[in-house]
Amino acid sequence: MAFAFNDDSEKQFQWLLKRYPEKRAALLPCFRLAEEQQGFVDQASMEYIATRLELAPAYVNGVFTFYSHYRRPEDGKYIVMVCATLPCGLMGAQQVADCFKDELKLGMGETSSDKKFSLRKVECLGSCTTAPVAQINDDYFENLTPQKIKEIVGALKEDKVPPHISNGPSLEGGRCSYRPMVEAFPEGK
Repeated sequence: MAFAFNDDSEKQFQWLLKRYPEKRAALLPCFRLAEEQQGFVDQASMEYIATRLELAPAYVNGVFTFYSHYRRPEDGKYIVMVCATLPCGLMGAQQVADCFKDELKLGMGETSSDKKFSLRKVECLGSCTTAPVAQINDDYFENLTPQKIKEIVGALKEDKVPPHISNGPSLEGGRCSYRPMVEAFPEGK
């Protein structure tokens, strides 16, 4: 099935093109547009983005596969990303990873058969002073302990808002979106 931006995504795309000096600089936000439109980034959307930005599909695929925070078609409803870099490692990242594995009954890189959870080991989540840390979808969970993990997973299994959301690196928590900027700077500058 072919992918194309819908009217809202096209409007955002045109705004992005005004915002950056070169088309290729809009690549990461274009992944987010595709993700917001269809819930994930797949091969068809990457090829479409490559065409629109006049980039080689292999380049777009290479950039996409470098990043772990974009949703893929096979991802579960909740993507649990456990930071594995040195600061988190020194503060107990392996114990955190093991606890998530036990609670979710998953190995790293796996998705549950009901597609509710995906578990990933990722590189730096940028919250070193509050290690160990994990990100679940758009929310950060810092200073993790086995007890906090049990409470978080328990809530998510029931599709409830989990406790211990820490807001991570943004003041409002969750993903830092460019959408509010479109309204504030309609001309892209």
